[in-house]
Amino acid sequence: MIAYPRLTLHNGKELPVLRFHPWVFSGAVKTQDANINDGDIVEIYSAKQQFLGMAQYQKGSITARIISFSKQQITIDFWIKKIEKSYLYRQFLNLANHPDTNVYRLVFGEGDGCPGLIMDYYNGHIVFQAHSIGMHKCRLDITEALKKIYGNALKSVYDKSAETLPSNYSSGLKNEFLFGSCDSDLVVVENGVKFYIDFINGQKTGFFIDQRENRALLGTYSKGKRVLNTFSYTGGFSMYAAKHGCSQIDSVDASAKAIDLCQQNAVLNSVSNHQGFAVDTFDYLKDYGKNYDIIILDPPAFAKSRDVSHNAVIGYKRLNQMALQNIKKGGILFTFSCSGVIDKKLFYNTVTAAAIESRRHIKLLHTLSQPADHIITPNFPEGEYLKGLAFYVE
Repeated sequence: MIAYPRLTLHNGKELPVLRFHPWVFSGAVKTQDANINDGDIVEIYSAKQQFLGMAQYQKGSITARIISFSKQQITIDFWIKKIEKSYLYRQFLNLANHPDTNVYRLVFGEGDGCPGLIMDYYNGHIVFQAHSIGMHKCRLDITEALKKIYGNALKSVYDKSAETLPSNYSSGLKNEFLFGSCDSDLVVVENGVKFYIDFINGQKTGFFIDQRENRALLGTYSKGKRVLNTFSYTGGFSMYAAKHGCSQIDSVDASAKAIDLCQQNAVLNSVSNHQGFAVDTFDYLKDYGKNYDIIILDPPAFAKSRDVSHNAVIGYKRLNQMALQNIKKGGILFTFSCSGVIDKKLFYNTVTAAAIESRRHIKLLHTLSQPADHIITPNFPEGEYLKGLAFYVE
């Protein structure tokens, strides 16, 4: 049996862990064994020496991320059981092995008991992205677990962690294949809609899987409508609108590469009523935003920490105000925030304020969120990050 080093908490600081919250903050730690390195496995104990969990250590505000609330050895078998549990849940969601969808989130960090780890499945290829040193140090064991679970269906595992790990650890680190390879023309299908995926050069892991259900909802409103998709990236919402019979779909993104891939996705789906514009969304709304029946606002996170949340609220309000001033009478606004520090109530109030200043009356059609493969649990409410609203605009 491996003897793991210990972290002992101050009296009372064990309560969140007893409620299965997976984070231990630095201020909760009373003592720790000597010579613990970033990424090491540690055991967590209360001040009364009650065992609390197995965790990955990392110097910083979050000192330990718990990967097991039971005492056990952290081996390849541990990771096989852990990842298989995530895979079986995706089978339950009818995502794994679905004929019309072969892209989904396999592991969503704390929601799957893997704090600091994201893994996305793209038609046999898995993108591994570690946000903690401990998870990155386990990448080879996790790859072996994936090979065991998927068998011959697994084509590659790509480590895309160089940009998401602390600089003191990631210096000189390169993104690389841990297993297999992938050609440059990877195509996935989501609800019957096809997309080219470039997980090596694209944003995040290559595609915004978290909008799958919201894209499908947009499709139900799109027939015969003139649609504007802003911050479009590679055209997720755009292709759904086109496939469901919109009269015109315009995609806007500041990235020329994203718009180029968006145009390729239009060809892939035999879409002829699509235009792409590599321009700033605010500029486009100001100059060309009128006469749209549906406008989609899906910007990147305007705030990643609470100290800049006020500026983010100003940005969201301005963006939604511009869209509401332009949208046609009887139109629909789909608006989103993926900023974790902007909660649902604040986002709703911000859009409401934008409507008041725009002198437009709005009616709430849908409150939107992330799909079930982006797991939200009662013990980790921080996992809920995507907020969305769909409004009818009078």
